[in-house]
Amino acid sequence: MEDVLDEIIPTDELKKFEHVYHNQLIKGSVTDKAQFEYAWCLVRSKFPTDIKKGIILFEDSFQKGSGDAKRDCLYYLAIGCARLKEYSKALQYVRAFLQVEPDNQQVQTLERQIKKRMEKEGLVGMAMAGAIVLALGGLVGLGVAMRKKS
Repeated sequence: MEDVLDEIIPTDELKKFEHVYHNQLIKGSVTDKAQFEYAWCLVRSKFPTDIKKGIILFEDSFQKGSGDAKRDCLYYLAIGCARLKEYSKALQYVRAFLQVEPDNQQVQTLERQIKKRMEKEGLVGMAMAGAIVLALGGLVGLGVAMRKKS
């Protein structure tokens, strides 16, 4: 199964839903469907600013929605936050969803994917911190050696 966090929407598809959303916005009345579809495209964009816009639209839809619409918003809010590497916020959305539907396999899979990314990036972060410490140690050693030379 493809990792849902790696899905990127084709630009032409995003533009199609953006056009529908903006046309309705200009007319003064955006349907729930148009807002949801546009937000869904935005959280699957490769650009963080688009993802943030999608999150804002989903948060708005969540506030206005009910039932299945709220549930779907939680799912895509989790995806958007995870794609922005806001993992703890993403897990909050996942847990909120699982409180309503604890046996939902799709959301359980998303939770595992988020946790895997957290672990992976935690290890990468620790490796980077280790490299920085080594580099600083090398510079200090070089400074001490140069000082002894003088």
